Amino acid sequence: MSRVHWFWWVAIGMIVSVVMLNVWILPGLPEKVPTHWNIKGDIDAYGSKSTLWLMPGMMVGMFVIFAVIPLVSPKPFDLDSTKAPFRQMMLITVALMGYIQLIVVAGASGTILRIDRILVAGICLFMALMGNLMGKIKRNLYMGIRTPWTIANDRVWADTHRLAAWLFVAAGLSGILISLFWEPIIALAPIFLAAIGSVVYSYVHYKRLERSGGLE
Repeated sequence: MSRVHWFWWVAIGMIVSVVMLNVWILPGLPEKVPTHWNIKGDIDAYGSKSTLWLMPGMMVGMFVIFAVIPLVSPKPFDLDSTKAPFRQMMLITVALMGYIQLIVVAGASGTILRIDRILVAGICLFMALMGNLMGKIKRNLYMGIRTPWTIANDRVWADTHRLAAWLFVAAGLSGILISLFWEPIIALAPIFLAAIGSVVYSYVHYKRLERSGGLE
């Protein structure tokens, strides 16, 4: 039996840490705590403090999904050739959810934060880190720019993801600066444009290769 990669143990450690934080801090919180903030960072909803268990539950669920996917992936879309970026994507995803939980707990405990800024900055960092993995992802059904044109052809997949890697890293890093020093909601625009640009490129590139006979 192969050993469990240390990335999985780090993810488990993150989940356990978040659960322990909840166990430690929840008894001292009031029954009603902030559960939502608007785009200006102002509280606009309250709920039971039991809702603070939602994100840890989602972390566990996401971990299980990532663990099961390699076992059920059909050939030729198995993840044997892309194990490393898959594990890194799992760890980054769990880390983002843990980061969001820390922000929510800090807000619920009364800590003064510009939640809109630090939340969007974290999401932008997540997208930049994901972009860094794009060029390493082989054709699969779960990660990356999964359009009919990338799924249909290895070359279109590879070329699209090389472009997407640059686009998402640039969008994520610029989004961090925008969210910290300007308007956080605008920081999501570069990420949206990177996603749209990658999808459009996959179609245009596929059609270009189709016309030139380069899909073989």
